[in-house]
Amino acid sequence: MSAFLSAVFITVAGAFLANAQDASQFRPIRDDAELRQWLVNMLVYHRFSPEEAGDVLGYSADKVTYESKRLGVDKESIKVRRPSDPLTLLPYPGGRHPRIGFLEGAVAPQRETKFSVFTPWDPSSYVVMDLPEAIFSNLGLTYLAHTHIPTIFDKEGVKLDRKEWTRNADGSVSLVRKLPNGITYRAWARAYPGEVRMELELTNGTKEPLSGLKVQQCLMLKGAKGFEAQTSDNKRFDSPYAIVHDTSKSRWIVHAWSRPQRVWGNPPCPCLHSDPQFPDLKPGESARLVGRIWFHEGPEIDSFLNRMKVSGWDR
Repeated sequence: MSAFLSAVFITVAGAFLANAQDASQFRPIRDDAELRQWLVNMLVYHRFSPEEAGDVLGYSADKVTYESKRLGVDKESIKVRRPSDPLTLLPYPGGRHPRIGFLEGAVAPQRETKFSVFTPWDPSSYVVMDLPEAIFSNLGLTYLAHTHIPTIFDKEGVKLDRKEWTRNADGSVSLVRKLPNGITYRAWARAYPGEVRMELELTNGTKEPLSGLKVQQCLMLKGAKGFEAQTSDNKRFDSPYAIVHDTSKSRWIVHAWSRPQRVWGNPPCPCLHSDPQFPDLKPGESARLVGRIWFHEGPEIDSFLNRMKVSGWDR
């Protein structure tokens, strides 16, 4: 390819990816209550700039500032959390990419699979859970929460509807997505003191058996101060536990799922994976996986892991 054509290709591809990114993040707002909820989420908790919030809302930075003042968001502050209170769990608003690096592997990340969990020791630090990041089956890549490798529906030119987390009265979030071929998944997460409990359920709504039902579950560390180094040196993988410590080696984040098939991390992101696998499913059958995110303080992690291994959390 000539230098000229290469330059044209890069320019066009870059514009395409930028447009895909912008289109995936923009969400129209229905009313003031919803606008205020998202402004508090973005400006107060995630500490977005007005420009970042505007990318999500389709507003200018000046309009974000105006609406923040009009709705009293500028006077909001993060509520003091007691040790006995649940961790703060919020839908991730999008706009700001949840990765530091390997961005080409996650173009246009879909916010409807992502939620943030704020650390118990720093209300400005958070991890972002992708639930699920990807679902594989004997049919091929069946679902992907961003643009990278084409899914079976991408290859057919079928676009998926946008979804949003349902915020339930008990503080949990949930989402149900039915794919065009009848496969349905249900994701659920709820925060407790020191941990987040998660579930992923899959139903085979096709007319044929499904096998090879592997899932990627990604916990991204970009927003967690002290944990965001792009390295494997601060991580440990002891299936099903993916573990990271901060720079002081006194604070720990642990990610785990039942029925694990691969536990790993991607340093450029950086992230922790505990990737499970559903059993094979006949038409009409369903199966459920359970997961956890734990936050632990102490000079070592092994005693905590030993307690978790006998706690029955994965049932």
